[in-house]
Amino acid sequence: MLAVDQAIGSEDVVAAGERMETAPPPTGRVLVTLATYNEAGNVPGMVAAIHEALPNADVLVCDDNSPDGTGQLADQMAAERSWMHVLHRPGKLGLGSALVNGLQYAAANGYDYWINMDADFSHPPAALPALLRGMHDHDVMIGSRYVKGGGIHGWDRKRHFMSKAINVYSRLMLGLKARDTSGSYRCYRLAKLVDLDLKQIYSTGYAFMEEFLFHCKRAGCSIGETPIVFENRRVGQSKLKATEAIKALWALFYVGLRYRVLGR
Repeated sequence: MLAVDQAIGSEDVVAAGERMETAPPPTGRVLVTLATYNEAGNVPGMVAAIHEALPNADVLVCDDNSPDGTGQLADQMAAERSWMHVLHRPGKLGLGSALVNGLQYAAANGYDYWINMDADFSHPPAALPALLRGMHDHDVMIGSRYVKGGGIHGWDRKRHFMSKAINVYSRLMLGLKARDTSGSYRCYRLAKLVDLDLKQIYSTGYAFMEEFLFHCKRAGCSIGETPIVFENRRVGQSKLKATEAIKALWALFYVGLRYRVLGR
């Protein structure tokens, strides 16, 4: 079992520059994970777009027993694609635990880089090469809505406000410097994540991304950002509810209190 390094590492947050745009991607095995629940209308197109952007990457669909048959559809696709894999979970267990399972799969199967993204096209697959190129200089790369060149399409004012507020709140509570702490479109260096004890992670829902980034910082990861334009989902409905947002606020408060105030 691996423990989080107690020494706070450097957090170098930068937007992608011209050098990153022209640099070749680093060598190594890459896994892209998609956590899915009722995404049958999106998965075929998303898998094809990922393969076009990163032809040498593998894809893992982590499905929560979707009633619309997403898992079965993914199985059919994987049977015809040696680079595609499917992980079936018994029910809707939450985004955080799906990402933990994806990380465990990546580590157990010898990948060097692990990328997580949404399956609904809100995260542009065309940005995958930029995320991967950023690993030349960083251990974590974020597809960021809130650096120069990034943005959001299709949200109302309420959702814009909530997103910006949670990012300010998480930076305050957790001492993070990244502009987009809540986005799940990220690339990680697996060799650095072996320093994380996943049992220490408190959050399982929508605060998971902020807390996970916090633990990456504690493990000494260098964190970078590259701009993306976030698009509202193409098919299906958003799964974020008010009760989950409230739970996320509490989780961030608890983690900040535990580690930054009480030092536990």
